[in-house]
Amino acid sequence: MERRRFIGVIAGGLLVAPLAAEAQQAGKVYRIGILGEKASDPSEARLWQAFRLELGRRGWIEGKNIVIESRWAEGNSARIPELAADLVRLKVDVIVTRGSIYVQAAKAATSSIPIVFTTHADPVETGHVASLARPAGNITGLAILMTDLNVKGLEMLISVVPKAKRIAVLGNPDAPSHAPSLKALEEAARPFQLQLQTVVARTGADLESAFSAMARAHAQAVLVLGFGPYIAERQRIAELAIRYRLPTFFTWRDHVEAGGLMSYGPDFIDLVRRGAIYVDKILRGAKPADLPVEQPTKFELVINLKSAKALGLTIPQSLLRQADELIQ
Repeated sequence: MERRRFIGVIAGGLLVAPLAAEAQQAGKVYRIGILGEKASDPSEARLWQAFRLELGRRGWIEGKNIVIESRWAEGNSARIPELAADLVRLKVDVIVTRGSIYVQAAKAATSSIPIVFTTHADPVETGHVASLARPAGNITGLAILMTDLNVKGLEMLISVVPKAKRIAVLGNPDAPSHAPSLKALEEAARPFQLQLQTVVARTGADLESAFSAMARAHAQAVLVLGFGPYIAERQRIAELAIRYRLPTFFTWRDHVEAGGLMSYGPDFIDLVRRGAIYVDKILRGAKPADLPVEQPTKFELVINLKSAKALGLTIPQSLLRQADELIQ
């Protein structure tokens, strides 16, 4: 009898333990850290609104079972490591962020907290994941493969300015993804006998001198690499491009809506929404190393005809036919 009672107690304990653990997990409030660029930017707000809506669709409600802690660089990329470290100190359960410069800071701050990127330009070439299929480590998310998109953008600029001999590339060497993009662009420019002029702007305050340098070097167009502060300064970049009469290419359509010439890239709102799906899986127990990096399924070409007219450009019919949207 004593032996049967002992076995019953043990068995009962084994049944109760998982139930208690499940109840504890059900009552847990998870902390999600957002590492972004500029809270007051409408473009940024739309992205993170899509993220929150998708979380809500999957049962994650702020104030009920999640708390969202947001940290914003506000145009100063030098602050990003400090902001990432702050989220780690808060012991968030997952960090969600944008591209390579933010991921680099988060990676330096933690090797254990899961990190989800939503718009990474090139996670493999930057060493942030081992491969798209098997990320390894604590980092995964959605890659836009900007290295390839920028090469296509260079070809589009050549079609718009076929006599161009010198094209500027605006970037920031602090962004890990810009180095592989520049390398790919230099290789793509060689058959066209094009000279590429690399121009650095780390903050919005650097843009005036950057465009002035392009003009002094007689650049005939400019390809703008994807970078958070550039998106926040999209209106300024568009105005400078018109003033210096430089056709522009971007991967973010926000630039073209602000007056830039053309963009070719994915639906970024959809990518951030899909980032919420990664967070949902991780909060339910999935490991980042087991979640393959996904890519966009659709790309769109947007051309601003008003800006083309202001620049005195005639967009080739072949390019117009490819466009998904023409802004008049």
